[in-house]
Amino acid sequence: MSLILPSMLVLLVAAWKFDWRPWLADKTRQHLSFGAAIVLVPLWMLQAGVKDGLEVHFLGLTTLALMLGWRMGVLMGTLSLLLITLFGFDPWPDFGTNLLLGVIVPLSFSYFVFLLTYSYLYRHLFVYIFVAGFFNAALTITVKTLLFSGYMVWSGQYSWQVVMDNYVGTLPLLLFPEAMLNGMAITLLVVFKPQWMNTFFDRDYLINK
Repeated sequence: MSLILPSMLVLLVAAWKFDWRPWLADKTRQHLSFGAAIVLVPLWMLQAGVKDGLEVHFLGLTTLALMLGWRMGVLMGTLSLLLITLFGFDPWPDFGTNLLLGVIVPLSFSYFVFLLTYSYLYRHLFVYIFVAGFFNAALTITVKTLLFSGYMVWSGQYSWQVVMDNYVGTLPLLLFPEAMLNGMAITLLVVFKPQWMNTFFDRDYLINK
C-alpha cells in the first residue's frame, strides 16, 4: 500500500472541504450519491487481462465527476473501489495504488477538463455532452492507462514491453466505448434528470442559446 498515504490525504481534504449539512438533510442527494457508487461496482467487475495487475475495465468516472462534483465524486469512487476490493476483484495490497491512480487522479483530471470547458468554451448543451462528456471520458481512460503503465514499469513489476503488449495496446479498443458509455449516460441524465447533474445549469447551457 505504498500510495495509501497520499490517497488518504486527498480523501481527508475532499471530506473536510465538503459542505455536509445540506447533503445530510437531503435524502435524494444521499440516494443519488450512493446509487452512483453502486452502479460503478458491476462496471468495474467486468475486468479483462492477461497479466495480474494489468486488467482493463470501463471507468465511468467522467459521469461520476459531472454528477457529483469533485469532492463527493472522489468519496463515492473510493466507496466503489472499497466494495470491489471487499468482493475480491482487487487485492488489498494494491488498494492505495488503485485508489490514487485508478480513481482519484483520473476523476480529478476529468473534473479539471470540465472546468476548462466551462471556463474557456462556449457554454452550450452539445459542448457539455460531447466535450465535457464524450471526449473527456476518452482522455480520462487514456490518463488512467498511462499512469498505471508508468507505475508498473517504475515499480519493476513488468517490463515496458510487457506493459505495452498486454495493457497499453488495449487502449485503442477502450477509447470509443468508454467515451460512448459516458456520453450516453450524461445525455440521458441531462435530458431526463438534469437536477441530478451537479455541474449542469440550465441558465448556462440552455437559456437564450
